[in-house]
Amino acid sequence: MKWKLSVLCLLCASVCVKVCVGEEEEEEDRTPVEMHGMVTSPLYPKPYPGNVYVEWELAVPKGYRIQLSFTHLDIEPSDDCYYDSLMVIYDQKVLWKFCGQANSADGNHPGNEAILAPGNRLRLIFQTDEGNPGLHKPLGFSLFYQAVDVDECKEGEEVGKTPPCAQLCLNTLGSYYCSCHHGYDLRADQRTCTPSCHGGEFRELQGTLSSPGYPEPSPHGLQCIYNITVDPGYLITLNFSRDFHIEHIQDHQPSCLYHWLQVTIPGREPLKLCGGESPGLLHTGSHWAELEYHTDWAGLSRGWRLHYTTQRVRCDIPNGIVNGHVTPSLPEYLYKDYIYVRCETGYKLMKEGKEIPKFGSMCQSNGQWHNSLPECHIIDCGDPMHLMNGNITFISEVKENQYRSVIEYRCNEPYYSFDKNYKEVQLTCEADRKWKQASNDVIPVCVPVCGRPKHLLRSSQRIFHGELAKRGEFPWQVLLNAGGRGGAFVIAPQWILTAAHNLMNVEKQEIKLRVGSIVVDELLKTRPLEVDSVHIHPNYIGTSGGRKDFDNDIALIKLVNPITFGEDIMPLCLPRPDSQYPTGKLGSVSGFGVDEKGSVLNELRYVRLPLVDQAKCRASIDAQKSVASDISDFTDNMFCAGFPEGSKDTCQGDSGGAYVLQEGDSYWAAGIVSWGISCGKADVYGVYTRVAQYLDWLTKTMEQNV
Repeated sequence: MKWKLSVLCLLCASVCVKVCVGEEEEEEDRTPVEMHGMVTSPLYPKPYPGNVYVEWELAVPKGYRIQLSFTHLDIEPSDDCYYDSLMVIYDQKVLWKFCGQANSADGNHPGNEAILAPGNRLRLIFQTDEGNPGLHKPLGFSLFYQAVDVDECKEGEEVGKTPPCAQLCLNTLGSYYCSCHHGYDLRADQRTCTPSCHGGEFRELQGTLSSPGYPEPSPHGLQCIYNITVDPGYLITLNFSRDFHIEHIQDHQPSCLYHWLQVTIPGREPLKLCGGESPGLLHTGSHWAELEYHTDWAGLSRGWRLHYTTQRVRCDIPNGIVNGHVTPSLPEYLYKDYIYVRCETGYKLMKEGKEIPKFGSMCQSNGQWHNSLPECHIIDCGDPMHLMNGNITFISEVKENQYRSVIEYRCNEPYYSFDKNYKEVQLTCEADRKWKQASNDVIPVCVPVCGRPKHLLRSSQRIFHGELAKRGEFPWQVLLNAGGRGGAFVIAPQWILTAAHNLMNVEKQEIKLRVGSIVVDELLKTRPLEVDSVHIHPNYIGTSGGRKDFDNDIALIKLVNPITFGEDIMPLCLPRPDSQYPTGKLGSVSGFGVDEKGSVLNELRYVRLPLVDQAKCRASIDAQKSVASDISDFTDNMFCAGFPEGSKDTCQGDSGGAYVLQEGDSYWAAGIVSWGISCGKADVYGVYTRVAQYLDWLTKTMEQNV
């Protein structure tokens, strides 16, 4: 936008503005070009002065028109806008001349409608006379101009106008461009078209081809080649429309001498087409096809049109998966389809002798699966966990360690057993390859059965000198050598119980323990049990300063390795907290000590001795203490057993052995052979450590030394 002003005069108290047209200082092509802008009369929105002449040059880019929209126009009205006016000039021609007010009877007001100029340049001239009579002082005008795109293509359709393009016109912002139908090229003038055929490559999965100019007759002298090439996994089908006509020489069969459409497919003889009958549907069976269209310089072919489609290559339906299935299950499988193999529960995927975590395969472009099918093999849970002191038996028809195999755990009876809540334990090989129980996964341990020898003790009358033990009658018996012969007995897989006085002043490595036989000579040929630790009751005093004190005469020996129990070795039960010691009840004592003649025994012997009343026992010992002062006190941690007439008793070498009482079909350790006054003397009894008094100490010691 540009104002061209030359002279401005101020006269006296009244003001007049005079604008005279001077020479243009800039060339037209240097006029600023904008897409939009505003133009207002001088002093607007105040009344405009008299005697004014102003010009504006408006320009927008080529390919656009200028559109004017008045926001206000108030110019002194007059006939033909003679005195004051706004003129709109295009190409030296006045298009409009405006004055007056909205809805006024005089003048020429543009109203509210936008005004569209014929081109992209306008000149505006606002001029006024020397004054405006009347009380009303006009304000002038305010307008908005903008560039509006010209649809050159649509304008070319108007009657009497030459179309801008010979065939196809495409409008763009500020311009347009021409194009041609298929089979034609745009000439150098960028407007007209000439028949041509360059063929081309078609790589989309479907498309449409036609002869140049179709449905108009084909131009002469064509040599068009079209290549349809798609992914090798697709097969092309050509579908010719019914309107098919290629010149031919009529004979018994159409002869394609001068015009033809030749279809070439790999692996087949080229097929020449002509005549007036459409070939219809043509399955190529290939991902590539070439079409060659030929016309000479004479004759008439109305041309052809086809739509090609593609179908994916088909792969064989996979089957034969024993104990498995293929997903997804489809009626047919096509190129790029994926399949997966899932084995049934309890089976695993195997391929080439190796287990695989998953399997997938894709249908390839050659109609083959890229990965051969795997097999489903039954899973294996592996060997079940070993049950110490127990055994495993398969109780299902499915053997080995396969899915759904059922095994049964049993302890080695009668020497081991589960606790009272279990008789046997059954496990099943599950799909997660673990052996599981129906209730839980905890497999109970086999605990030793105590105090139940295979051969119960024979009932016997009172035999003064005891009897030879038979194999299996005292399986808890231990031959102890610790600076001398003594006795001990097994109470747990790694624990031996004996008298404390057997272990006084003896190093751990000097202790020799042997089990499993009733003959000393045989025992001495076996390897001694390895001792891990020795635990003498902390309150035991023994012999000190010429005085004897056998109170708390009890000790534990822990073994390095646990003992496996059987017919010849079995632990003896410890007493229950409520165990009773009824006077007169017969108990049994076994040992490898000396006999009544003082000879060291080579075979295990035992005697059956009754429990003696505590008061009677205490009186017997007190009577002996009046004669000998070095006799130990009798405490509540002790009890006596024996006959008043003597003879049948324990003696040297038996110390530490067990005094057992029978309860039902089992035996429990009531006492430990501790001390006495001579052996088998009348009215003198053997003294035993009362084991029931030490249950807390025994439990605590064993728990703290696991």
